[in-house]
Amino acid sequence: MSTDVVKSESVTAPDAVTQKLPQSVEIREVGPCKKHVKVTVDREAIDARFDEKISELVLSDTSSINGFRPGKAPRKMIEKRFKKDIYADLKTELLMASLEQLAEEQAISPLSPPELDPKTIVVPEAGPFIYEFDIEVRPEFDIPAYKGLKLRRPTHSFTESDVAKEMKLFLEPYGQVIPKPGDNPVVALDDIITTDLVISKDGKELNTVKEIRVKVEKTLALADGVAEDFGKTLSGAKVGDERTVDINLSADLNNPALRGQKVQAKFKVQDIKTVQQTELTPAILSQFGVRSREQFEELMGVRLERKLDYAQRQTARTQILQALAANADWKLPQDLLQRQARKTLQRKVMEMRNAGMSDDQINARSRILQNESVQSTAAALKEHFVLQKIAEMEKLEIEDHDIDAEIDEIADRSNESPRKVRARMEKDDLIEALATELLERKALDLVLKEATYDDYEMNPGESDEGAVSSTEASAVVDDEKKEETETAEEKSEKKDD
Repeated sequence: MSTDVVKSESVTAPDAVTQKLPQSVEIREVGPCKKHVKVTVDREAIDARFDEKISELVLSDTSSINGFRPGKAPRKMIEKRFKKDIYADLKTELLMASLEQLAEEQAISPLSPPELDPKTIVVPEAGPFIYEFDIEVRPEFDIPAYKGLKLRRPTHSFTESDVAKEMKLFLEPYGQVIPKPGDNPVVALDDIITTDLVISKDGKELNTVKEIRVKVEKTLALADGVAEDFGKTLSGAKVGDERTVDINLSADLNNPALRGQKVQAKFKVQDIKTVQQTELTPAILSQFGVRSREQFEELMGVRLERKLDYAQRQTARTQILQALAANADWKLPQDLLQRQARKTLQRKVMEMRNAGMSDDQINARSRILQNESVQSTAAALKEHFVLQKIAEMEKLEIEDHDIDAEIDEIADRSNESPRKVRARMEKDDLIEALATELLERKALDLVLKEATYDDYEMNPGESDEGAVSSTEASAVVDDEKKEETETAEEKSEKKDD
């Protein structure tokens, strides 16, 4: 931990339009991504502002004192009467001016507002005005050359079969769920099953869930864990069959003994259904702004290209981070990771929405990111720091028209009005996340434009980040929620009695 102290003093230029405060600043590291700042404002600045306010009050009609005409009361009496109020005003003015000056003069890149409570700050009647605070900052690092990187890039030429598969996936919400045909049907990917679930660890049963309904995808995201081999394991099962799948539990469970642990889930298939695809009627086509099957297929081709672009950008992000930050020793504090998890998830959602994923696909992927919140946040923060550094070095900025244009694109893709999209984003506090995503996109575009590529054929499903199903069911019982439920039931029983 560095204990170096950086001091700076502001001097007042005789012809300055706005007079700067004579203050000194001490900055020292107190932990990973955290600095302690101590600011000392010279007494002369306090006295000068105090005298100025007293002089204004002496001449003011609002400072009347019994026995004296307005503006005629002695200065000492005015000072005694209004000292408390003046010092309250002084504290606000000095603190705001000092913090603004600090932001202009010191190379501090804050991640969050300073840990500063104005109520605890006091401007003394003698001596300098001193206040201190801790603040989280971006890690300091030197970034290697980022132009001319050699990157591996997944590519693929989409076929009619790919378009047909994308069409089936896209139209699934509009289809009809029916029993799977056949005398003794077997489970396959994209089927919908009803299943009982028994979770255990080391032979000890942890939880039982009856009759949950899930879509069979490669991965299943539960409320508190992820079954990565769900689709592979369940494929081929018949009604009555049992299949066991490993579930990786979330790292932020209330039960510390189970955080990040692997448990076994026994799925017993009770029913198998499939989705009967809807016909491309004129009414269906019109919902997507097209008039014919050919135009609809073109639309699906655009979606596939957008997913490919998303896969390419995610692959590039990982490689850029490895190339530019492989040797950076960034120790990210856990409290920072926990607080940044929501912002990280918001940015990921923006990226997935831009890639053309449906709400169901986004929700399923978000569940996985939530279950892996600390790990995914640490990686995403490092990506964020690298791209923000590049944006800073290249003087990239996001203007209001950039946000307006992106909202227009989102509205166009979702067949909504820009006004409705903006209102929803403002309500969900997503405008800042959108601006962050746009800035990082600009930085990434700059790196990608200057890169050279080694193309390789994309593996099947590599661009399909939506191949995840989700359920609200939990792998393990949340003891805190269980206690809350039991308490509520007890209160209900007492009320009934």
